Amino acid sequence: MNADSTSTPERTGLREAARAPFEDYSDEHRPLGPYAALSAAFWITVSGSALALRAAGKSLPDRIDAGDVALAGVATHKISRLLAKDKVTSFIRAPFTEYQGPGGPGEVEEKPRGSGLRHAIGELLVCPYCLGMWVAAGYGIGHVGAPRATRLVGFVFTALTISDSLQIAYKAAEEKGL
Repeated sequence: MNADSTSTPERTGLREAARAPFEDYSDEHRPLGPYAALSAAFWITVSGSALALRAAGKSLPDRIDAGDVALAGVATHKISRLLAKDKVTSFIRAPFTEYQGPGGPGEVEEKPRGSGLRHAIGELLVCPYCLGMWVAAGYGIGHVGAPRATRLVGFVFTALTISDSLQIAYKAAEEKGL
């Protein structure tokens, strides 16, 4: 019998049976296992945070005001873009991504690198849409746990979004000779 239990016929058969439903998902390799691990990490973090809030005596609000939803939405957009695209935050993404070139104003384009979990994290980190869920969940947890501080964070990033929009509009107007 082989000392390496991972190569036994029983283990090989189990691995093949577990992979079978995913075999024809895509012609290109997709790191479905690492995606599942990231999803599990997300839900464990959110659930653990909810339990910690409950243990601390923080209860969920009966309702969330439309203004808070708008503030959270704009702040989530900006924080997600800053994490996924900003030049200055590239140090966060660098272990998982490869620089491709300049992007939008103050932004860079990158692609995921490596394989497995490293690649999956790289895909998450270069996608502001993907990060949006993580940021929104963090913002929501903050809204329950520390609403005043979270609104301040929301204010800062919403003001920054408005400022960035005005900067882009101003530059476009300059380029048109206005």
